[in-house]
Formats: sequence, structure tokens, C-alpha cells
Amino acid sequence: MDITDLILDDHAEQRRLFAMLEQIPHDDRHALGAIWNRLRALLDTHAEAEERFFYPRLMQVGTGGGDAPSAAAETKDAIKDHNQIRDTGEAVADHEIGTDAWFDAVDACNLANSKHMAEEERQGLTDFRRHTTLYERHAFAVRFAAFSAENITGVVPVDKDPTSWVDAHQR
Repeated sequence: MDITDLILDDHAEQRRLFAMLEQIPHDDRHALGAIWNRLRALLDTHAEAEERFFYPRLMQVGTGGGDAPSAAAETKDAIKDHNQIRDTGEAVADHEIGTDAWFDAVDACNLANSKHMAEEERQGLTDFRRHTTLYERHAFAVRFAAFSAENITGVVPVDKDPTSWVDAHQR
């Protein structure tokens, strides 16, 4: 078990749930609501778990993966992305399930999440794998998995100031 694999597994599940929403008839409000609620819980819990277990350690050991100039830069961008995902996810509730406006709001959340996942997979996960041992990634995976299981129905989404968050977690 490796925390980077758990993060990738969550990303795959997020993509799968967004794709399911695209395939459900717009008038099946029950199914749309159920899938959206599961997805929203996963998005919020996943972001919180990364902010508790993945990014603090990345800030300690990372140097900047992929096209990121530093671990601090990639982390600051990730926290900003998480805020955008939380905010676009929250905006979905402003619309009646199954309406065009609701699907537009879901699409906005999907776009924010997709951009974040691509950056994270190219930058943060690469940086983390290059600067941690498999033993350490396993230890973080246990904590990440336990938190995710304990919060399967979601967490209270709380935006964080990216600069203050990074400053608080500097080496």
C-alpha cells in the first residue's frame, strides 16, 4: 500500500463518478442526487486527507516535481485548487438537480477537479515518490486510508488560505 497509489485510486473513482453523472437521464433526480452526494463526499474527504497527510510531508521532502519550480509552489497551487473544487462543489447545491444549470455547475466542478488531478499527478505525486521510501509511503497510506474510511460520508469543507497554509508547513 502506497499513499500515491491511494490518491490515484481516488482520482480514478472521481473520474468514474463524474462520468456516471453524464450517463444518467436528467429526469432521474434520485440517481443524480445519490451519485453527486457520494462524489461530493469523496472530493471533500480526499482534499482534506491530502492536506493532512500528503502535502505536509511533500513540503518537507519535495523539491518540485514535473514542471513545478518547488514543493511549496506545487502545494500552494494544490491548496488553491482544493478551494476551487470545494467552492464549485458547493455551488452545485444552488441549482435543482437535473436542470441544465445543475449540470453546468457539476461541469464546473469537474473542470476544476480535472485540472487539479492532472497537475498533482504530474507534479506532487512524482515529487513525493522521488523523495520518500516505499516504507514511508506505506505509513502515510495507512493514515490516509483510515481517515478516508472514518469520513466516508464526507467532511465539512473548509477553504484554506494557500499562502498561510504553505507558510505554516514550511520545512
